[in-house]
Amino acid sequence: MELTVITVTAFIASAITLFSGFGLGTVLMPAFALFFPIPVAIAATAIVHLTNNLFKLGLLGRQADWQIVLRFALPAAVAAILGAGVLLFFAEMPILTRYELFGRGHEVTALKLVIGALIIGFALAELSPAFSSLTVPRKYVAWGGLLSGFFGGLSGNQGVFRSAFLVTAVDTKEAFVATGVVCAVIVDITRLAVYGLSYVRENIGALPSNITGLVLSAMLAAFAGAYFAKRLLKKVTYRTIRVFVSAAMIFIGAGLAAGAI
Repeated sequence: MELTVITVTAFIASAITLFSGFGLGTVLMPAFALFFPIPVAIAATAIVHLTNNLFKLGLLGRQADWQIVLRFALPAAVAAILGAGVLLFFAEMPILTRYELFGRGHEVTALKLVIGALIIGFALAELSPAFSSLTVPRKYVAWGGLLSGFFGGLSGNQGVFRSAFLVTAVDTKEAFVATGVVCAVIVDITRLAVYGLSYVRENIGALPSNITGLVLSAMLAAFAGAYFAKRLLKKVTYRTIRVFVSAAMIFIGAGLAAGAI
């Protein structure tokens, strides 16, 4: 059951992430959390997320606009450090309340409330016709990097701002997707350097014996999903992806804020 759920989730989430710029970590972490403690789920998801972005970089990197990458990703990397620091601050706060539902205990924490609220906010923004058509002049691309990097470090949701600022900064859809992938890799590496790698090291002894196989399976499924999505890049509309991912994000965000996930 663990292998099936996590592998299928990784494949689907990776495919939709190639188009939308977000979704893999948001969707995959709860799948891991169904079978493992939250700390283990976060660590496993972080590994899959970064390796998947590196794979997409190999597929699409040559089509990226590297001038825009530098103007966007360098401020994003700096802001990601700040966002990750804020995340660690909330993670240290005490539990707000506990409750029991259907015979299972749940905890509401400041971290879950903040991340859940951010996920819901980003999802609603993606569903808004006004936001979907929002474009920002090319000259403000560095400010987009700051916003995207900060929220990437804080919640992992960097794609909303990245899309709004990059869509007018590059000339083709292929360049838009490729440039976004490169920027996502840079932010991922930065935020993992702040909280991901140290977290894995501190909890390495608590990892379940079968987690390695599941992470490898999720990585391979994510690679396959990205490759499959690349072949459909010219056929799939942004609107379809946005509606699907946003609905899932609202559900997951509500579950996190309520302590159900």
